[in-house]
Amino acid sequence: MPQENLSVVSEFFLNGFPGLYPEYYGIASAVLFLVYFLTIAGNVTILLLFATDQSLHKPMYYIILNLCACDILFSSTTLPKIISKYWFQSATMSFTACFVQMYFVHYLGSVNSCILFLMALDRYLAICHPFRYHQILKNSTINILSVLVWILAKTGPLMIVIRAYPLPYCASNIINHCYCNHISITVLACTNRAPYAIPAFSVAMVTLLGPLTFIIFSYTSIIIAVHKKAGWQGCQKSLSTCSTQLIIICLYYLPRCFVYLSSNVGIKFSPEIQVVIVMLYSLCPPMINPLIYCFRAKDIRESLWKKLNNRTRPQNAQI
Repeated sequence: MPQENLSVVSEFFLNGFPGLYPEYYGIASAVLFLVYFLTIAGNVTILLLFATDQSLHKPMYYIILNLCACDILFSSTTLPKIISKYWFQSATMSFTACFVQMYFVHYLGSVNSCILFLMALDRYLAICHPFRYHQILKNSTINILSVLVWILAKTGPLMIVIRAYPLPYCASNIINHCYCNHISITVLACTNRAPYAIPAFSVAMVTLLGPLTFIIFSYTSIIIAVHKKAGWQGCQKSLSTCSTQLIIICLYYLPRCFVYLSSNVGIKFSPEIQVVIVMLYSLCPPMINPLIYCFRAKDIRESLWKKLNNRTRPQNAQI
């Protein structure tokens, strides 16, 4: 077990879930592995459906395709290491590896936020401007916007990593978290972290609140536009149509905004509760999203049933 000392830190120790007794390590690793397996299996299934079914080649599903890819990469960035901690007692990470993980955690989080912005833009144009939708939002347009998202989202995370990397880390090397992120690492620095924490907080708020502002605007506009045309019954129908996106958006934004704001305005949680909250909002949406697509998105649901039926018919014919 790493000891607190005054030497320069060369590696970090992931504490995982603080206070978890060793006899529960096996259960913890099994649960985390199951989450990882379900996340990969669900999102890969959506990717395969998209690749094999031309009817899914629409702007909305290109956006979902990007979200699936982002969820797979995020889970693969965070989960294998914490699983190995509880499974193989491998909890140490090199100094550089921890910062690489931190970069990808924040980069993929930024990509996810921007993809949800595209999702809201798609619904806004489809419902508020239906006659111009196919002119404005073509498959090629979505592909260009998606590429821009993956490129531009690098800027903020790269900035906070470059500023945090050279800080003097000479005290404890124990990270009270399941993966390396900006807050959990910079609190270990032997210097005043305010000059580094404030810009990082600003980047996080712009990344979160910028897309969230448009998302709130878009869905408010949808409700108003539908209410004018079809009354409250039309609003209910539109909300049902948009429920897939709304559920995904709520799962992503609400817990993140709460944690970021609370950690910067002085609201304190016990380390156990904080880690559990962060892990829930980090790992549950990538696992749950494919289920939401299958049950709420009609085209994906029909495509999945078609594939399953095609597989069962030859077997029945042989019997």
